Amino acid sequence: KKKNLEEVRAILESSKGTFPFRVVSQALDLPELQGEPEYVAVEKCKMARKEVKGIVLVEDTSLCFNALGGLPGVYIKWFLKKTGHTGLNNLISAYDDKSGYAQCIFALSVNPEEEPVHFVGQTPGMIVPARGPTDFGWDPIFQPNEMMDGKTKQTYAEMDKSFKNKISHRGKALAIAQDYIVKNAKHIMKFAKP
Repeated sequence: KKKNLEEVRAILESSKGTFPFRVVSQALDLPELQGEPEYVAVEKCKMARKEVKGIVLVEDTSLCFNALGGLPGVYIKWFLKKTGHTGLNNLISAYDDKSGYAQCIFALSVNPEEEPVHFVGQTPGMIVPARGPTDFGWDPIFQPNEMMDGKTKQTYAEMDKSFKNKISHRGKALAIAQDYIVKNAKHIMKFAKP
């Protein structure tokens, strides 16, 4: 989670001071939910809201294999933990279709009386044998379709971090969330802790 927070802060800080809030991490022991990604993100946000008693922004990421109808999806953390990068590749070894997409959903709860809003970012790409540093989840096996300066395609793990943040599922979802938060800052500030 530390690397996720670092990436979120790097993306928001690159927006030249337009984000009106400071993002802090709080470790919560929330149950792992099952269901579609939007449902999981919104329900986690509601549960976190009860514990934090303040404005909450929850992130849920997925790695979705098209050959498997979007699985492992929200369960990627557990699949990676049990199978490793090689095992994830083995899940689709019998299929010709190695395409997939990385998805990030941020859910925002400002006030317990309002339903959380959610923001979805997706980056299409391919599932490939692991390349690059293996210290950030499934980044080594996801090769986005977008390339940096027309160079050889790279996995997220091989990419320059500032470029990755511009094209990543997290960066796209955060851009939408940031736009919403900036536009609704007056309303949101009413519920911020002093």
